[in-house]
Amino acid sequence: MAGRRSQGWEGGFPPPTKPRPVEGGLRARSRRGDIGESWWSRRFLDLLDSFGIGGRLDRGRTYARKGQVISLDVLPGLVSASVQGSRARPYQVRIGIARPSEADWRRAEDAMVSRAAFLARLLAGEMPEDIEEAFAGCSMGLFPVSHDELDTDCSCPDWSRPCKHVAAVYYLLAEAFDDDPFLILTWRGRPRDVLLANLRALRGSDAPAASATTTTDPWAAIERSEHLPLGDRVDGFWDLGSALEGLRLAPTIPRPADAGVRGLDPLEREVGGQPVTEVLSAAYRTITAGARERLLSGERR
Repeated sequence: MAGRRSQGWEGGFPPPTKPRPVEGGLRARSRRGDIGESWWSRRFLDLLDSFGIGGRLDRGRTYARKGQVISLDVLPGLVSASVQGSRARPYQVRIGIARPSEADWRRAEDAMVSRAAFLARLLAGEMPEDIEEAFAGCSMGLFPVSHDELDTDCSCPDWSRPCKHVAAVYYLLAEAFDDDPFLILTWRGRPRDVLLANLRALRGSDAPAASATTTTDPWAAIERSEHLPLGDRVDGFWDLGSALEGLRLAPTIPRPADAGVRGLDPLEREVGGQPVTEVLSAAYRTITAGARERLLSGERR
């Protein structure tokens, strides 16, 4: 659990400090307002907010936007991150979450495979809005329902739970969920390749199930099990069929959008009083966000 009470702090809180600046940190894409673009990342953050930790989340959001998070990794049952605070050595953050039992996961996978739209939307880069129905018969859902489900720890001296460093990781984690909804499932204990291999095996595909390190063919995974001769299917040749109902293509964007600019050697020039690298980074993020919005809305230019 995060929290180490230090002697001599008035009211138990550490004195206010300023974080050390970070070069090349993971900076939240949202510069103002809410963080999180998809319904699943917003649901995650809304749930955190409902746990009554709003003030600490606000401080963490500032850290996330400043780029204080140095690294973030999502593993089954654990998120690990490095966050730069006011001290020379970055703080180490761990956010553990309970994982459903193997029996629970098998029940959830049975429910997913019975609904072709679940898999179709996941493979399109989306989280089906009714995905939690697949976990209805399990001992726990996809999203945490209380802060007690999250086992947080930070090497900082702040005893608050969560501290601002953990809260900053929450926001970067939400944006990672935006980019790849499979990370939510990974965190709960089912990496993408393992889940897809299991679903394919449950569908009784003729192709061999993929191992934990093998990428599954997405179209084969949602292919209808019946194979009728073309002559018997002429009338419905142009119909999508139930397996592709509601399918939307959601192209993913390399993260971060300004990675190429930040990989350049430091530039001494300034534009309008700002380092030229920061100006270029902002431009890249704006252009990428605009292109994605036009693409998702079906606009062609």
